[in-house]
Amino acid sequence: MAAAKLSPADSLSFCLAQLTAAAGEGLGGGKDTATNETPLGRALLALRTRHVKAAGGIERFRARGGLRPLLALLRRAAAAGPAPSQAGPGSAPSSVESAASSGPAPSLGPALSAASSSTPSPPARLRKTLDLALSVLANCCTEGECRAEVRRLGGIIPLVTILQCVKTDSIQNRTARALGNLAMEPESCGDIHSAGAVPLLVEGLTACQDSQCRQSVVRALRNLADSPQHRLALAKQGAVRPLAELLAAAPDPAMTLALVRALLELSRGCSRACAEQLSLGGGLGPLVSLASHPKRAVREAAILILANLCAQGLVRPALGNAGGVEVLLGELRRRRGPSGASPASQQPLVRAVCLLCREAINRARLRDAGGLELLMGLLRDPRASAWHPRVVAALAGFFYDTGALGRLQALGLVPLLAGQLCGEAGDEEEEGREAASWDFPEERTPERAEAGSFQSLRSWLISEGYAADPGDISPDWSPERCPPPPEPASRASPSLGPTSLRTPRALRPPARSPAATAPEEPWGREGPALLLLSRFSQAPDPSGALVTGPALCGLLAYVTGAPGSPSPRALRILARLTCNPACLEAFVRSYGAALLRAWLVLGVAPDDWPALRSRPARRSQHQHRELGEMLLQNLTVQAESPFGVGALTHLLLSGSPEDRVACALTLPFICRKPSLWRRLLLDQGGLRLLLSALTRPAPHPLFLFFAADSLSCLQGLVSPTVNPALLPAIPLDLDPPSPCLYEPLLGPAPTPAPDLHFLLDSGLRLPAQRATSANASPFFRALLAGSFAEAHMDLVPLRGLSPSAAWPVLHHLHGCRGCGATLGPVPTPGQPLLGSEAEEALEAAGRFLLPGLEEELEEAVGRIHLGPQGGPESVGEVFRLGRPRLAAHCARWTLGLGQCPRKRALALVGLVEAAGDEAGPLTEAFLAVMMGVELGGEGPSRDG
Repeated sequence: MAAAKLSPADSLSFCLAQLTAAAGEGLGGGKDTATNETPLGRALLALRTRHVKAAGGIERFRARGGLRPLLALLRRAAAAGPAPSQAGPGSAPSSVESAASSGPAPSLGPALSAASSSTPSPPARLRKTLDLALSVLANCCTEGECRAEVRRLGGIIPLVTILQCVKTDSIQNRTARALGNLAMEPESCGDIHSAGAVPLLVEGLTACQDSQCRQSVVRALRNLADSPQHRLALAKQGAVRPLAELLAAAPDPAMTLALVRALLELSRGCSRACAEQLSLGGGLGPLVSLASHPKRAVREAAILILANLCAQGLVRPALGNAGGVEVLLGELRRRRGPSGASPASQQPLVRAVCLLCREAINRARLRDAGGLELLMGLLRDPRASAWHPRVVAALAGFFYDTGALGRLQALGLVPLLAGQLCGEAGDEEEEGREAASWDFPEERTPERAEAGSFQSLRSWLISEGYAADPGDISPDWSPERCPPPPEPASRASPSLGPTSLRTPRALRPPARSPAATAPEEPWGREGPALLLLSRFSQAPDPSGALVTGPALCGLLAYVTGAPGSPSPRALRILARLTCNPACLEAFVRSYGAALLRAWLVLGVAPDDWPALRSRPARRSQHQHRELGEMLLQNLTVQAESPFGVGALTHLLLSGSPEDRVACALTLPFICRKPSLWRRLLLDQGGLRLLLSALTRPAPHPLFLFFAADSLSCLQGLVSPTVNPALLPAIPLDLDPPSPCLYEPLLGPAPTPAPDLHFLLDSGLRLPAQRATSANASPFFRALLAGSFAEAHMDLVPLRGLSPSAAWPVLHHLHGCRGCGATLGPVPTPGQPLLGSEAEEALEAAGRFLLPGLEEELEEAVGRIHLGPQGGPESVGEVFRLGRPRLAAHCARWTLGLGQCPRKRALALVGLVEAAGDEAGPLTEAFLAVMMGVELGGEGPSRDG
């Protein structure tokens, strides 16, 4: 079979030669156009269909220098002026391939300027040549190196000129496609904007009728929206509205996809101009409809466009009317489901939903569509912590929606808000003023509102000093129950001083003085959370939500840990709660009063117990102490009122076991009337109830700390009525030792000579006087002077006694008191007492009926382990000896005046661990100390 004959156009060199020749012809004349027409057309067609489309063809074309003559050809066409505009914009030429094959292609020589009558229809032939040249250039611009070279050769200006001069759909299509490809490079994109191509593209979008041309223009506009500055420039030049109008006309699927992709790019960081044009173009309704499109790309693009539009307040009400609220909520709910997308894909939807909460009409739609539950789910999700500040600010929009607030409270909003007070700031960008609520348009309203409005009432109350800020005024107030606003002629208001930490002042008669405005409170990231908490605290009974452990911990952590001065609103919330009688029982049940005292007055936060957490030095600890004392004083006023007395009595006598313990623990903090605390704690068993609860499972993480502080406070209340003589304290300073009466028996020449030796298990013989030893205790009197065999023995065995334990016994038998022998068997602090020689000596003193020695040994143990050298860990060790007097010494050390609260609590922890499940000895020890009863005094009196 014979091979097909190759044409000259199959050679790239031939095509480049034809381009170079056509580009080199002068506009004033030169070569005959009839000679070059057919070779140029065939060369362009071959470049388009074979050379450029082949693998590596674009790179070869660029390397052989084909872009320069191609651009020169287009530049000559652009310089030819508006001659091609004779063809109307609606005239659609036949396809480039058929035109090139059916006849000779026109030359871009003198025909462009002269339009000679001898040439049949030059504009038509020119359009065909332009179509081919622009198609080749557009295909070449799909490669990055070609795009850079076209820009370097100045190829953008000719394209813009052609776009302006030739209003034919096919040429507009090719030019827009080439510009769209060039716009993929940021530098070229800026040059296209600078060349003024955007208005021409917008004009072509509205003028052309061909779908392919429109898609090319839409794509070019999308690629030109590569930066915020370029997107804003496109919107200001009217590029958005035609796109929206086309979308509203229900185009074909391909056009729909191109439009939503372009609008998605143009709406990123949505400007006001973009939102206005999209709304005026009727694009909101179609976008909402496309959110349920079967094609995923269209559906997701439409949803993201709606989310971007929410950044502009002026369009959000219309967006809600079109059904955008339900669409965005549904999509966010789907993405947060088990098979949903990653958290990063949820971010624009979360932002949009939060912005929708700024208008009342959209808040109502969001509430009815289940948006509150969705926002609460975000607030609980630790993975969404970066969005928590935005979500809280969105929920603050429901400040006056009583129904929504009730639902949010039931969903557990309050503890989450309290936890947000000291959380990390979100890393999201701040919204501009254009995102502000459209419920308050930019137009200024008259200063004086109508007399019956709540806004006027609120302004008047603030100006008269009845309230420090709008958050102090409950929205449940009715203007009919409050005085009307004053006349405009007398708008003077009293000067307001700095916000005080005291309780909210009562309403006072208005006073007139020079006008002064209330100081503006700081509005930090915690502002929305505090505003909502303030709103909840204004309810008649806010105890169920705010007087709980998490809520109080959050508020106190913010007050004490804020980087700067805490917001006065937080202080007013705490004052409002402690002044509300309905909250008294909640403060008792939740150990709130004990928490206020520990955190503010004593400076011990829950994180500081039991191990002290390192934290920066608190510069305002005295202010925290004053605040804590003021709040406790507020609770005291409530507790000592008739209502409070009845409530506390009911709790202590008829409450649950947990409530009774909490009431007994809290009473010393909030009761100062002796008749009240004595009746409830001493006469009705509140103190014994608290002490018996020490060895049971702790109902609160800081229960033992609270209990130690409560017992110390109660000791301070009881001590003035107790006889100090009944509470002998352990001497802290060692007295000078008394002379030793046993030492003379130990020398080489003892005087008097011993007539008896005691034999220990170790074989050691200890000298003694029989008569002196027999008179020291009934045990030795029966042993040495009775009818036992030992009465006639000179060497009497003492079984089960070590030398160290026998040493104080022998000294005591011979009359030594205070010679220091009792200190010998006592180990140093930090060493265990159980199993020590001190315990053995105590057992021996009891076995030999030596109560005086027992007391001396106990005093020695207390002097060493409960003295200046001992610490709270020694208290439990001493208590483990099981001695009533030592147990009382331990309780006295724990409750000692001036004791560090932390050491006191640690000592109580040690006592509870030592007591185990046996609460009786510990209870009796504390009762003995607090009631002034001396334990261990029964039995024989101290001899000597």
